[in-house]
Amino acid sequence: MSTPRRVLFLCSRHKLRSPTAAAVFGTWPTLDVDSAGLADDAETPLSADQLEWAELIVVMEAAHRRRLQARHGARLRGKRIVCLDIPDRYEFMQPELVELLMKKVGPLLR
Repeated sequence: MSTPRRVLFLCSRHKLRSPTAAAVFGTWPTLDVDSAGLADDAETPLSADQLEWAELIVVMEAAHRRRLQARHGARLRGKRIVCLDIPDRYEFMQPELVELLMKKVGPLLR
């Protein structure tokens, strides 16, 4: 059996979007997922260890990609970063958010 792909989901404060993505895709047997926030006051702030661990980094907005690159540029070499363009207007596990994540992330991970 192959090793699961390591996917890191990032949003601003790690309250709604990235925890939802981790909950949705964390059940996939081919994936090992983690999530964090990029804001200074995030519930779970992004760590250098998480960046080192990740094979694929999925951000919710273009601003997240810019912040990630500005703060951690050197650690991102060789990492694939995908932006989903999902705005911060959903609740945790909101069905519309889950549907959007499946539509946008699902094909990347199959």
